[in-house]
Amino acid sequence: MLGQRKTDPFFTALLDIALHVQQSMHYANDCKVESIADLQEVSTRMKAYETSGDTLIHELITKLNASFITPIEREDILEIAITMDDILDGIEHYFANLEMFSFIEIDEYMQTFIENIMKSTDEIVAAMELLTKKKLVEMRTHAVQIKEYERICDEVLRTSIKQLFLNEKDPIRIIQLKDLYELLEDIADYCQDVANNIETIIMRNA
Repeated sequence: MLGQRKTDPFFTALLDIALHVQQSMHYANDCKVESIADLQEVSTRMKAYETSGDTLIHELITKLNASFITPIEREDILEIAITMDDILDGIEHYFANLEMFSFIEIDEYMQTFIENIMKSTDEIVAAMELLTKKKLVEMRTHAVQIKEYERICDEVLRTSIKQLFLNEKDPIRIIQLKDLYELLEDIADYCQDVANNIETIIMRNA
């Protein structure tokens, strides 16, 4: 069991990464895309989030390389950090594709994906806050909720693709939309990866 001492800098770093990912997803959820100019602005902003996230990961790796002792296995610290960063990379890639396709219509399926991914990042932050307090067992509730949001996204993917092939006649648009839906489902899977890493940390240290 981890001792109840002051906040560990590695746990603080993981919380900082989680907060950064959460901020990017709230921006993705709240942004309004009504024109190509809006889309370019959002894509540029998401790229900035992604670049800043890479910096946070680099700083964590530097700290890991310089430290002889870590509060939990260094592989677990690195793995959960990288999977959180995967969420950020994924949402940046999604908006980059929107811009590449000049696609300003964010439909109800995309919005539902984004809302559930955003809620997952809220749960990730809550779990990382508990980690900084060394309340490992309490993190499990948030891991379970993240998996529920991923399950919802699975259903959205099946429904969206089914409706796409039923209703859309333009083959180019079918390809574009299918790619976008699958990108968003990949991001939900990254959130589930974080949940799995949370459970691994609990199992090994609680």
